[in-house]
Amino acid sequence: MAYKNLPDLTFAESDPDLVEFQIVEVVEKLLGRTLARADPLRLFLKGIEALLIQQRLLIDATAKQGLLAYATGDNLDHLGILVGTERLPAAAAKTTIQLTLSASRETATVIPAGTRFTAGDGVMFALDSDTIIEAGQLTATGAATCTEKGAVGNDYKVGELSVIADPIAFLSQAVNITSTNGGVEREDDENYRERIYRAPERFSCAGPTGSYEYFTKTASTLINDVTVTNPSGGVVRVFPLLQDGKLPDTEIINLVKQKLNIATIRPLTDKVEVETPEQVKAEVKVSYWIDRADAVYAKTIQEKVEKAVNEYIAWQKEKLGRDVNPTELYYRLRTAGAKRADLGEFSAQTIEENQVAIVEAKEIKFEGLEDA
Repeated sequence: MAYKNLPDLTFAESDPDLVEFQIVEVVEKLLGRTLARADPLRLFLKGIEALLIQQRLLIDATAKQGLLAYATGDNLDHLGILVGTERLPAAAAKTTIQLTLSASRETATVIPAGTRFTAGDGVMFALDSDTIIEAGQLTATGAATCTEKGAVGNDYKVGELSVIADPIAFLSQAVNITSTNGGVEREDDENYRERIYRAPERFSCAGPTGSYEYFTKTASTLINDVTVTNPSGGVVRVFPLLQDGKLPDTEIINLVKQKLNIATIRPLTDKVEVETPEQVKAEVKVSYWIDRADAVYAKTIQEKVEKAVNEYIAWQKEKLGRDVNPTELYYRLRTAGAKRADLGEFSAQTIEENQVAIVEAKEIKFEGLEDA
């Protein structure tokens, strides 16, 4: 059973009515008399009741911090260390920079590590190591990393990093030839909790499916889901999916490859292939009606329906292999308060394990009120 499906626990009962009953019952037995509602002693016990409730809430919260399903912050870090799984730190975005000289030279030109480039907005990328443009050549490429950790360096399109912040003799042009990606904030509690849950898989080298999934997610906190397949003997094919249903770019693919090909992770006989999942796109036009009896709540229901459609779209693309399910959308619309909904030609669709369904709402139309 997954930790998400475990029953809720309570270590100390804090229901005010129950606590009051227990206090009054004990005191009445000790005094041998009944305490009336307006009895001064009973009013005094009300203050004791408030203190006991606060204490019990604290006891309950403290006890839960020792359990994976409830722990947060530093408490979760302490649980993670028990299975050798540390929280992933913030990381900087990466890209590949193409460097171009004003003219070819008879000697090699060294562009030193740390040379910075920007799109002109103050966010800088610096070369990871010295990049050498050979004699007689005009260009060379080098890896560059954002000087700030976190998502701030993500999503610069090809060609946007074109300003040379640190001028170098003979260097006339620099431009990123891959979009920037891989910048992440410090791993949040939910992703970290999931990795701790899967951590026992790491005690084997990456042979079982769960082990490959675990190590893939340690490559970047941007990775939200992963599918591992075995198309033929000795071949392991890995498909990582990023948050919000985004496909991994070259930088993320390379990070996963590097992680899974570490000698202590990959079995000697495995050939690991990391590939980009396939997107399957679908469109939906939602028309809906509201019960006339709920007319007074029509504005609120319309807002809830809009939210329900957006949440469905996010739900659909957060997992690989999740089938397109109109029933799920219809259920959410009914829960939001719609009396009836028409989804047009939107139909069920089987999604393969290496695919992700991207559903886009082309139109959400309120058709009016209907009698029950």
